Formats: sequence, C-alpha cells, structure tokens
Amino acid sequence: MAQTLIFACQQFGQERTPWLQSPNISILPNNQTIQVPSVASVSSSSTLTKRTLHLIPLVTGLSISDALGTGIAKSKRNNFKESHRSAESFGASKQKDGSPSEPTVIAGGAMREATPSRGHASIKLGGGQTLQQEEKQLQSCMQMDNQLPPKKVPGFCSFRYGLSFLVHCCNVITAAQRTCLNLTMVVMVNSTDPHGLLNTSTEKLLGNIKNPVYNWSPDIQGLILSSTFYGFVIIQVPVGYFSGIYSTKKMIGFALCLSSVLSLLIPPAAGTGVAWVIVCRAVQGVAQGIVGTAQFEIYAKWAPPLERGRLTSISTSGFLLGPFIVLLVTGVICESLGWPMVFYIFGACGCALCLLWFILFYDDPKDHPCISISEKEYITSSLVQQVSSSRQSLPIKSMLKSLPVWAIFIGTFAFFWSHIITTLYTPLFINSTLHVNIKENGFLSSLPYLFGWICGILAGQLSDFFLTRNILSVIAVRKLFTAAGFLLPAIFAVCLPYLSSSFYGIVIFLILAGATGSFCLGGILINGLDIAPRYFGFIKACSTLSGMLGGLIASTLTGLILRQDPESAWFKTFVLMAAINVTGLIFYLIVAKAEIQNWAKERQHTRL
Repeated sequence: MAQTLIFACQQFGQERTPWLQSPNISILPNNQTIQVPSVASVSSSSTLTKRTLHLIPLVTGLSISDALGTGIAKSKRNNFKESHRSAESFGASKQKDGSPSEPTVIAGGAMREATPSRGHASIKLGGGQTLQQEEKQLQSCMQMDNQLPPKKVPGFCSFRYGLSFLVHCCNVITAAQRTCLNLTMVVMVNSTDPHGLLNTSTEKLLGNIKNPVYNWSPDIQGLILSSTFYGFVIIQVPVGYFSGIYSTKKMIGFALCLSSVLSLLIPPAAGTGVAWVIVCRAVQGVAQGIVGTAQFEIYAKWAPPLERGRLTSISTSGFLLGPFIVLLVTGVICESLGWPMVFYIFGACGCALCLLWFILFYDDPKDHPCISISEKEYITSSLVQQVSSSRQSLPIKSMLKSLPVWAIFIGTFAFFWSHIITTLYTPLFINSTLHVNIKENGFLSSLPYLFGWICGILAGQLSDFFLTRNILSVIAVRKLFTAAGFLLPAIFAVCLPYLSSSFYGIVIFLILAGATGSFCLGGILINGLDIAPRYFGFIKACSTLSGMLGGLIASTLTGLILRQDPESAWFKTFVLMAAINVTGLIFYLIVAKAEIQNWAKERQHTRL
C-alpha cells in the first residue's frame, strides 16, 4: 500500500519563517483520502497539535524530528523561496513490478524516497545526497531562523488596547448614570415637609430651585430605583442573540446615546410627574443592558487568545470604577450645583463619548482604517480558526446539554450573590458596626469599588502572563482565578463579624471582601470566550441573567434575615454567602473546560 505524506510550506507575508498552511497533512492509501482536522497556521517556532504530530511516525516510519526537519527546514538560505512552495497532491504510486512502493515524503515540492532502516526512514534526496549528509546544513539553517528577531507586534500602546479603554469609559459612564440616582434620591425627596405648605422662607425657595424636592413615598422610591433593573433584565437574551448578527458598533453606539439622552431628561421628567421618571429609568435600563452585553461580542474578533484576560478586564473593570466616581463626586455636586447637575454632567459626558465611539470603533479589525498592518495581521492570524464572518444558527440544545456552559451559569449565579452582598449591603454593615456619619460612610463604601477595579485589571494582567509564559494552561488559569474570586471574598466576609471591636480590621477586611471577587475577571467571567467564541455574546447574556437571578435572591433573603434576627444576622448572611460560593466553585472546578466545544466549531474539510 503506497502512502504519501505531504508538507505544504510557503512564505507567509514578509516573514522569512516557513509556515504550515491548513490542512497540513493528507494520507492517501489506495486513492482514498483520510482527512486530518485542519490545524491553524503555525510557524516553525510554534507547537503543532498532537492530533497532527502523532500521525507522522505511523504513516512514514519517520521520527517526528526527522519528518519536521525534512518538511520545514530549507537546504540553503539563498534558495528559500524556490525550495519552499506549496506541495501538490499525489495519489498512490506503484513500482514497475506492481508491488507497493515504500512511503514517499514530499517536502517543498521535492519528492524524496524513504526506506525503513533501524525503525526510521533513510531518506534519499533528489541530488543524490542522504539526509545524514545534509543534516548539518539543515540544522544550521534552522538555527539561522531561530536567531532572526521576532516580528514586533504593538503591545500596550496599540489600537486594540485603546479600544478596550474606550469600552472601559463607556462602562464607567453607564454605571455612573445607573447608580447616581441612588444618592441623589436622598436630596430629591423630603418626606418630612407637609405637602402644600405655604409659609416658606426665601432662602428655602431659592434652595428648592437648585434642588427641587418631591414628596415621593418609600414605595414610589423603590419602584423608581428598581425600574432600571427590570429594563436591564428583559433585554439580556435578545441582545445576546442579535449582537452576533447585527453591527456591534451601531448597537452600542445608539444604546449609549439613548442612555445619555435619558439621563439629561430625568430632571425635567421628575418635575412633570413620577410616571415619566419610571419610564425614563426603565428605558435607560434597556439601553444600558445593550451596552453591557453587546460589548462582549467585540472580543471574539478583537482579542487574541493570549490577551483576552487583559483586554476584557480593562473594559469590564469600568463597571466598578463608575460607582466609585459617583460615590466620590455626587455629594459635592449636589451641595454646590444641585442634584439636577449630576444627571446633566454624566449625560453630557455620555453624549460626547458616543461621538468618539462612532468615529473610532469598527466591528472588525480588517475594516479599520487606522490600525497598523502588523497589528491587524497579528489579530486576524491568531483568530483564524476561532471565528468566522458568518453566524450560524444557535445550537440551543447542545448548549443546554453542555456541562461547561452550566458551570459558567452556576458560577455566575454564585458570583453575583456574593457581589451583591459585599457591595449593596456595605453601607448598612458599616452603619450598624462602626457607627460613622454619612460622609465617612460614603467614603468607606466607595473603597471596595476602587480596590475591586485595581484587582480586576491585575487579574487580567496576571492571567495572560501565565499563558504567554506557558506557566499554566488555559483551563488551569481560569480555575485558579475563579477559585481566588470565590474563596477570598468568602473567607474575608466570614471573618467580619468577629472583628467588631477593631475599626481598622473591619475596614480592611471589608475592602478585601468586596475587591477580591474581581479576580473572577480572569476566570469564569471570560470562560465563555474560550469554549464558544462565536456564541460568546449569547452565553454572556444568559449567564448575566443567571447572575441577576442570584443577586435578586441574595438581596431579598438578606433583607429577611436582617429583619428577623438582628443579633446574628450578619454572621448568617456571610456564612450563607460562603456556602453558595464554595458550592458553585466545586461544580466549576469539576466540569469547566477551556477548549472550543464541538457544537461551537465551524467544520470545514478540505481535500488535498
């Protein structure tokens, strides 16, 4: 049985390093093609997949090093272009007497006859030389390849990092627009003044012009504050689906513009009637849900696999910096300029940022006119086998049967549970244990957001550092940072009730409990990009919906615990949070994966 092993080698771009183009290998026994799954374009300095390597000794009798040396190395440096060209497909050959011939290796277009010897093949070259005679020349040429300086690719000061920072700014603005009403509500409502009081001083009337006061009941206030949440929830799944079909640039740009315009309209809407405020906030929640979910589709085309942690952590950390800025400046703005200026300032910033978005962002790096050629080639070549321009139908049944997807859903549920408790209930815990005034409480409550922002960016940098240096595998990195983001907040939170006598101890542990959860930005929160880059937007939307369900249950249950058992309420709350985190972590560690799942692949077979 004649067998032929084909190595197709050619130059790639302006590089002098030979590249193996996919599909690399075709085995042709008796004119029948056995197609090997295509391998992404890799250079000679890269590592071929095990599925390709293990076929070489089985087919030819060659050792892997001999086969690769024959296929990749060039005999002479000045004849590189001529000796390395695409190999043609060859059928099974027979000897003159009709007996099957020995395996033949075609490398760079030159046919070389192989005869088994001592378990390996002794290859006779076209010019009468043996492989042993040219081994030194081949090794010297390969050493020359290795000594060539690698092609420089723009790093931190590159367009993809600038794009990530632009998304970061969008998240800061949308988070600020969403949370600023939580603080301005304090000065917007004055329930102590009787409605319709006529005798008021001139100073108070002037103050009411700058800071209008409304008599909204606690129920109305709760409805206004929660209306954004309901708008955010209902849009998750639709935007996750359509983000892979329609232009992400237009979806985020128009949604950011709508959210900003509605922020400008909230002060006049409050003067018109409470119903208009609720409508504005609900629609604003829909717009912010589009911005928060559609952005994850960006990294399927813009983030190289070894930079996903950095790019996503930079952008996503904006959701933590926004509330910190609001807690820091809202009080000052309300006192000096009045609470309406809070909405005007953040709304105007959003409108200006919207213009920058439409100018600077493009859906695909191939279409961007400003990005450098080297960076464009780096991004597209690193993602050549992971995304395609065509969006296939959603494999809903396969997703529901996929345990790695359920690991993300359950883990996100646990993450939001602990995040809501360590951030939403921080002011209440500080007030009940430290007994500080409102300004000190606001400052201390903002610190977990600031340090969470720092930890989130640090997590992205460290996760990609471990990957680029080959210290850990992708799945090991995801599990490591997920474990840190789940266990550390649980440990610090459980210790809080035992530190009631130490002011600084409570502050430090409270900050660490709220900040260390951001390590999940390098773990479970981007794991969907590993297992299904083509459907990452939809998976992220569904996991966010699962997380919001966890946050809603956590908030409701914590409120019940605090009302029924004030003495040991915080201990029970934090222990329950730790149990939820550990349970979600165990399930994630058991079934989580980091390889592209079969249902998320685009199967294409090419016959040589």
